[in-house]
Amino acid sequence: MRLRPPSVLSHPGATAARCGLPRPTSDMDMRVRKILRVSRIELHEFSQRHRRGLTLLTRPVSLLGIAAVALLLLTAAFGGVLAPFGSSTLNVAEQFQGPGATHLLGTDELGRDVLSRVMAGAAYSVISAASVLSIALVAGTLVGATAGYVGGLLDEVLMRITDVFLAFPGLILALAISVTLGGGVRSAILAVGAVWWPGYARLVRGQVLATKSNDYVTAARALGVRNPRILWRHILRNCMTPVFVQLTLDVGNVLVTFAGLSYLGLGAPPGSPDWGATISDGQNYLLTSWWIALFPGLALYLSALALNLVGELLADVYMPSRAQRLGAVSTRGSQVLFRSAAARVARSTTRHEA
Repeated sequence: MRLRPPSVLSHPGATAARCGLPRPTSDMDMRVRKILRVSRIELHEFSQRHRRGLTLLTRPVSLLGIAAVALLLLTAAFGGVLAPFGSSTLNVAEQFQGPGATHLLGTDELGRDVLSRVMAGAAYSVISAASVLSIALVAGTLVGATAGYVGGLLDEVLMRITDVFLAFPGLILALAISVTLGGGVRSAILAVGAVWWPGYARLVRGQVLATKSNDYVTAARALGVRNPRILWRHILRNCMTPVFVQLTLDVGNVLVTFAGLSYLGLGAPPGSPDWGATISDGQNYLLTSWWIALFPGLALYLSALALNLVGELLADVYMPSRAQRLGAVSTRGSQVLFRSAAARVARSTTRHEA
């Protein structure tokens, strides 16, 4: 039996001719090869991301951050049920009791259990942070996507408006907006959201500018697809990963900012179990009843630290260049990850104290 030459067997039209199919053209071959090459690249990037994620998940700092965030979410969801006492239950006969068997974290000036108030304050913090970031994400995505896709004069106008918001210190601008709106939880949420959306606008704009020049976007335009559908289906869906990573990094900072407004009396009302308001109520008793302000402040700090640890973990998994720069996949990855997250919380706390 005479064997066919390898060049004949490997020719893309040989199999099609034997099966009675039309012989593929060179353009078709090039498109198929390009699709296969892109698929191999995407598969390689996915496998690398998967390996980085498994490597980072084996580190104690990453596991500690994930466990702390899970505990925070569970406390926010079921804190009212699991709390040993009511967060607003008054008992003047037991005021200023230190940590003990009955009250694990002590009581405040009105006899309210500090542990119950800390657990109830977790729901305040999580809901406020989710509301702020939802406002910032929606507004920033709309502005950034419109500016990046349309370009021209509209891009210049929207970016100059964004620069105006970025020109002011974040906390001072939030204070001014909250005072203008009259104070309260809703005013504080709107004020912090107004401070946070410009960062997402600039990030989304940069991602849209980098994505809209891809071949699949050009092909969609050539097929007559409308611009809103191109922007939503073909561009935003392929450039939101860095945005969501930044979202996780901002949760801890938003918690600290909202607690700062509550501490100043512009967020949650006095007497509420919000951590910032509780710290404000307990600052007058630091020398005699230190536990009233210490434990809410410790809960706020540890929550922000844990959220930053998880954000750093996601950033190292989905942003390999950033991971290599920080050395998070090296032998000292846990120390670098912890120091980076701790530095974020320290900078945010120092900025608010100033």
